[in-house]
Amino acid sequence: MIKSELIQRLAAANPHLFQRDIEMIVNTVLDEIVDALAEGNRVELRGFGTFSVKNRPARVGRNPRTGDKVSVAEKSVPFFKMGKEMRERLNGGADDEE
Repeated sequence: MIKSELIQRLAAANPHLFQRDIEMIVNTVLDEIVDALAEGNRVELRGFGTFSVKNRPARVGRNPRTGDKVSVAEKSVPFFKMGKEMRERLNGGADDEE
């Protein structure tokens, strides 16, 4: 599902709201999540999951085409850990704890 499909589904489920308002709400929620992650905060949506940022240290990599060593800079990457409710729905109610 892409963002426009999400907006269309929400509009269909909420005919009393304008589609442009739903689009603004979806964009605002996503922007707030990105802003919080950019500030180094975690975002927890109960039952859905937790978004956080993990830092990958600088390292020496390899160019797969030439085999030459290349330096890869340190970077921050988003990380998502699904919540218990989502895991249970995806696994048909079976609780597969690690």
